[in-house]
Amino acid sequence: MSEENGKAIESTAPTGGAGLPAQASGAEPVEGKDTAQGFHNPVAGFGVTFKAMFKKRLTEQYPEQQKTTAPRFHGRHQLNRHPDGLEKCVGCELCAWACPADAIYVEGADNTDEERYSPGERYGRVYQINYARCILCGLCIEACPTRALTMTNEFELADSSRANLIYTKEQLLAGLEEGMVDSPHAIYPGMDEGDYYRGLVTEAAPGTVQQPAVSKGEVVQEAESTFGPEEPASGKVIGR
Repeated sequence: MSEENGKAIESTAPTGGAGLPAQASGAEPVEGKDTAQGFHNPVAGFGVTFKAMFKKRLTEQYPEQQKTTAPRFHGRHQLNRHPDGLEKCVGCELCAWACPADAIYVEGADNTDEERYSPGERYGRVYQINYARCILCGLCIEACPTRALTMTNEFELADSSRANLIYTKEQLLAGLEEGMVDSPHAIYPGMDEGDYYRGLVTEAAPGTVQQPAVSKGEVVQEAESTFGPEEPASGKVIGR
């Protein structure tokens, strides 16, 4: 009985690597191997330095020579327009919610027939991006449902003032191209918001004129006609 118990105890004893008992598995370190490894590590590190010493120097001549960025480079943002000049931004604030750095501030407002900035019901009245916070991650453009916000290849955003790093809507809004009329102006006759996003509007309708921006302080002065009582009064926009 004692022999069997002894065999059972021996068979259940924990084993180490290669089937050896745990006590015998911890081999003592070899002094020569550690010495060689300790000598090899710094030599390998200096080898990288020595290789770089004989390579051709790469000097960027910036800003005299601008470097070409990648096609999908994440640079300064841009608020896009429809082909007739109306703004694509609808003031939904999804970009502000998606921003991990809390760098975007948006205020939406309602369009009217007398002052229309976008084809839909609402537009972005206030739009600001603080580039002192922005990390140019691109999450905002992924969240935009109308492709109103995209990123350009412009990367020169440094400034001496933090206040100048807050870009407003006027700075971010894309410029006017051929066939566009600056907002606000009337929607293309016979079209609705869906037609704009289906690409059916390719330019401003003939005779489209810019409406007075009453929300920005512009007023319309009704001037008396000098061509007789039947001539309609002219609408003259007076700025702030």
